[in-house]
Amino acid sequence: MADLTGKKIAIIATSHFEEAELVQPRDELAKAGAEVKVYSTSTDPIQAVEGDTTPTQKVDVDGTFADLDVSTVDAVVVPGGTVNADTIRTDETAQKIVQDATAQGKVLAVICHAPWLLISAGLAKGRRLTSFSSLVDDVRNAGGEWVDEEVVVDGTLITSRNPDDLPAFVDAISRSLTA
Repeated sequence: MADLTGKKIAIIATSHFEEAELVQPRDELAKAGAEVKVYSTSTDPIQAVEGDTTPTQKVDVDGTFADLDVSTVDAVVVPGGTVNADTIRTDETAQKIVQDATAQGKVLAVICHAPWLLISAGLAKGRRLTSFSSLVDDVRNAGGEWVDEEVVVDGTLITSRNPDDLPAFVDAISRSLTA
C-alpha cells in the first residue's frame, strides 16, 4: 500500500455496522500513515456486528456527523451492515456528507449495503457501481448501473460488494488517494 502520510479519512457509520468493513479499512489506512477518524450520530461508541446479527466490539467515535467538515478530509468511507445502512440512509446530515464529498471531488468509498446512502442522497443516477447483491434493483431503480465486480471505481466513487472484497476495496482507496 502507498504511503498515505498527510491524508485525512473520515469513516461515517451508526451502530450495527459490519465490523470488518469499518475496522479493516480504518486500521490498514492508518497503518499506511493516514489520519482516520470515525463519525456517527453521537459521540457514544457504536456497536459492530458480524454477519448483520452477531454483536462484536464497540468502536469509539471521534465526532458527530455535524462535526465533520468534508472540506478538511481527502476521503469519506461508508461501511455496510444492513441496519447501519438502513439507518444512515435516512440521516440528512449523512446524506449531505456524501453529497459534499461528491461535489468537492473527494474520494467516496462505499461498501456492501452502504450504497443505500448514495441512493437516498440522489447520487446513484448515472453512476457505475456495485453493492451487496440484494441492492441490485435499488441501484437500477435509482438510475445507477449495477455490476458484479469486487471493486468498481467510477471517478472518485469506489464501491465493493461485501467483506470478501475488502483487500481490493482498501487498495482502491489507497490508489485513489495517491493518484
